[in-house]
Amino acid sequence: MFSKPHNAPNFTRRSRNVVIESGELDWSAINPDIFGSMIQAVITPEHRGGLGMHYTSVPNIMKVIEPLFLTELYEEFEAAKYDPRGLNKLLERIGIIKIFDPACGSGNFLIISYKELRLLEIKILQQLQTFQKVASGFEPNHLELIPKAQLTLAAAFQRPMFSRIELENFYGIELDDFAHEIAILSLWLAQHQMNMKFKEAFGTGNPTLPLKEGGHITQGNATRIEWQKVCPKKENDEIYVLGNPPYLGGKLLDDIQKEDTDIIFNGFDNYYNLDYIACWFYKAALYITKNIKVAFVSTNSISQGTQVFDLWPSIFNKNIEIFFANKNFQWSNNAKNKAAVICSIIGLREKSISPKYIFSNGIKYQVKNINGYLSNAANIFVQKRTIPLSNLPIMNQGNIPLDSGYLMFNDIEREDIIKLYPTTNALFKKVTGSVESINNLVRWCLWLSENNLPLALSIPPLKERIDKVRDFRIKGGTNAKSCANRPHQFCMVNNAKSAQIVIPIVSSERRDYIPISYFDSDFIVIHSAYVIYDPELYIFGLINSAIHLLWVKTFSGKLKNDSRYSVGLCWYSFPFPEINHEQKQELERNVYQVLSEREKHSEKTLAQLYDPDKMPNGLREAHHHLDLAVERCYRSKPFLNDDERLEYLFKLYEQMIAEEKERNGELNFEPVKPKTKKKKYA
Repeated sequence: MFSKPHNAPNFTRRSRNVVIESGELDWSAINPDIFGSMIQAVITPEHRGGLGMHYTSVPNIMKVIEPLFLTELYEEFEAAKYDPRGLNKLLERIGIIKIFDPACGSGNFLIISYKELRLLEIKILQQLQTFQKVASGFEPNHLELIPKAQLTLAAAFQRPMFSRIELENFYGIELDDFAHEIAILSLWLAQHQMNMKFKEAFGTGNPTLPLKEGGHITQGNATRIEWQKVCPKKENDEIYVLGNPPYLGGKLLDDIQKEDTDIIFNGFDNYYNLDYIACWFYKAALYITKNIKVAFVSTNSISQGTQVFDLWPSIFNKNIEIFFANKNFQWSNNAKNKAAVICSIIGLREKSISPKYIFSNGIKYQVKNINGYLSNAANIFVQKRTIPLSNLPIMNQGNIPLDSGYLMFNDIEREDIIKLYPTTNALFKKVTGSVESINNLVRWCLWLSENNLPLALSIPPLKERIDKVRDFRIKGGTNAKSCANRPHQFCMVNNAKSAQIVIPIVSSERRDYIPISYFDSDFIVIHSAYVIYDPELYIFGLINSAIHLLWVKTFSGKLKNDSRYSVGLCWYSFPFPEINHEQKQELERNVYQVLSEREKHSEKTLAQLYDPDKMPNGLREAHHHLDLAVERCYRSKPFLNDDERLEYLFKLYEQMIAEEKERNGELNFEPVKPKTKKKKYA
């Protein structure tokens, strides 16, 4: 029977009974979707995390396949509902559609796609069956719905009652051998279930046994395998590529994954910052032709920050466009150890005049264009700047101590020294940074000038600390050595004359506003925060507005799920129009109101005040009026939603960049194309 020696398993009475019980089980009640949940539950979190493996639930799969192909097929079904010729044409179409998941895991995307196509097929055949009954005189109540010409036509379209949707049109690639086998098993099970459903509807159907090929599921690395070899594409093939590729940040890749990225992005600059999933998007762009569309579930970071400029120009330059996007939804499933990430779904195709859609908060919007930031705007790519685009003040990083902690003091350490040496009180200043400002934490630093240095050196515990700073810097790097000759001071020394705005570098994604602070000059801002020294008060209102946070969330990088503020991308690129004295005064009045409402709750930290679930009503109302005042600086008509705000900001950014280039003698504004220089990981 076998060409090679084959060791048959030894069946005991118990194993025989298990096989019999399995055969008697009602498999129609088993959802193949469960296998993905099982894999995620049993596999170690470390192994799963290293592969970026996450099981996708059926509702989230439907968010992919409906706009990718299913909605269009059902629209065609409704349009041809009383047209036998059109229905048969649709039958032929769905019978040859290819579905390809190049990161298929346990096969959930393939399973659900297969089931949905089979369900549509049943609906079409049932409708044709109705035609046949009417034409034969068995359904006279439907007669008025069908033109007489179609009744004659219906009789000519007697269809054999079996399914034309074969597993051989379903393709996948999976790296993990266990998941690969489960995917094949799941497709067989799904086929059996749909055969039973087909038989229930028509009394006959395709036999499940003997088992045939369970789809073309290839085990291997999808970044290395040529997709054309796995799922061959001919000129007129209708292929839908879909899936949930691995979620891994560019800095979390192992050596093999870095090599994968090197291979795919050979010739590109700065690709080492891209998420691993970018490999699938770029390979998909190379695979797409006229009749091939792609949709992947992705972390939303691929459409934020510098990743947009690093990836999307190279895709758009291949005559590819985003034709639908489902923005920023919470990823979830029924499995244990599920990921807590914010996802987007991005659909790609060749450029077309067909409609494009953005799905946001459950609402579908038709738009003119979808750019790399998943916004209804032109394909503009915001780049880091070293100077503000708008007439805005310089933002600095706080002071860098480079002191190994010897110039820093907590309350107890400072009080102990002052008790022994009362004259040292003036040598200390309060320190604030991101954590300190948000949580009202008190720290101190030794802040010396050349005038009070002799006093500090006369105090033994302070002199000891200063000497340790000198030793630390002498043994340190270039920056440390450069300031070793003044160990009594921070390496970077800046201070406000009167006031300063402190902006935390990292802020929770949950917050509706950035929890910035307004301090007098007695505070020293350290490098864990950004600072604007001696600003006009209206600047506080601008940074603390919802429209600025929208810009930040669009262009900032991420630390886990939190926004990481970038001066070059978030502040210097922020488009803000020139405003007059009256507009500044209006903003300042609203800033005073926000600060006044904060003061009413002085016992609470900014973290507590800006918790969206606990924000005081008075503070929220004050921010609402501030938001309206900031937005009136842009236009008098209120914005309807964030999508409209972002679209307006993009247009203003494009306009301001063009004006800047014209001033500098550069008349044409075009997105910068990727460089051809290969740059490996740092």
